[in-house]
Amino acid sequence: MIQSILAYTTEIDDVERAVEEVKSRLQSGKTLKKNTVGIIACHYEFALSGVVKALCEALPFPVIGAITSAQAVSEAADALLLTLMVLTSDDAEFTVARTESLHDESGERIARAYAEAAAQKAERPALILTYAPFMVENSGDAYVNVLTEASGGAPCFGTLAVDDTADFSNCFMIHNGVHYNDRMVMLLVYGDVKPKFFIATISPGKILDKSALITKSAGHVLMEVNDRPVVEYFEDLGLTKASETAYAMTSLPFMLDYGDGTPQVSKVFIGLSPERYAICAGAMPEGATLYIGVFDKEDVLLTTREAVEKALAEAKGASGLLIYSCISRSMSLGAESLLELNLVKDRIASDLPFMMAYSGGEICPTRISDVKAINRFHNNAFVACVF
Repeated sequence: MIQSILAYTTEIDDVERAVEEVKSRLQSGKTLKKNTVGIIACHYEFALSGVVKALCEALPFPVIGAITSAQAVSEAADALLLTLMVLTSDDAEFTVARTESLHDESGERIARAYAEAAAQKAERPALILTYAPFMVENSGDAYVNVLTEASGGAPCFGTLAVDDTADFSNCFMIHNGVHYNDRMVMLLVYGDVKPKFFIATISPGKILDKSALITKSAGHVLMEVNDRPVVEYFEDLGLTKASETAYAMTSLPFMLDYGDGTPQVSKVFIGLSPERYAICAGAMPEGATLYIGVFDKEDVLLTTREAVEKALAEAKGASGLLIYSCISRSMSLGAESLLELNLVKDRIASDLPFMMAYSGGEICPTRISDVKAINRFHNNAFVACVF
């Protein structure tokens, strides 16, 4: 069994005080067991100020995680925050692995890092938690597909880092106090652990009826739907002007039906290429059916509330809840950008230890079986892992 301990600090500039605040909150919780690991989420200022490095050096266990624009635990929700979820167990075991730079041969390097870490055990991990920086040249779908194949279908859950800068320049992954903008870190969890996963995107009534078949694409670049240029599809929907401005259609995500019986997956349209192709934040595979959803404040809060209620209803005997929500969900809340975080914080309260952070892309299975997990890379999603 895994036990969870939570801690946080709002102190950015006073490194010593920040470390003492986190350690003090950890010491007031449960006693650490034989095997322990920490999962961190924080604003990038905590990395640049030296707080992250000093904290990790002061803790007697490995720490991994990612930069985020805002986060929450049961006692706090804010942007300028550092949160830490500590997992500790006598029977579950944890193995941490970090890749080399993903600027080149990203798939091979992820597979190699996983294989080296997994070689220590005969069995497949019960869960893989993964954290990576936001990199324009790489696809989150590729990360997920490589890990799924390398692990033989182990369930994968995690996030791409996201910050609040205009150009996303500080989207770091964190590994033992060091922050990187070009590497992935993963946590392999072994033992009698049976994670459950929950996903919220858009209510069915918010998805437009007019569908299209993806007939030509290259990775995350969508070229044609229904054998016509994608810009003509936008024109049919009255979205020509919106499609010509970068990120203007964040509130109108693509919903992809893979045609394999798994739930639809949300993807974000970023903008048009010089060739007037649609550049998306995730892969747009040929043969998938595409719908457009309408994303708004009320639906974000509704779907989040429904997902939290379902997770809590199925969390009997669980020891923790880890949540990542797409930054686009926060953006849709306008000036009240912390509404979703506070909704989760207030609803869960003391029911279950939890940590929630905003994400630049969410990794979560859409289906689990005894044979393998169907892992997907999401945008616009709220994903939760109960363990």
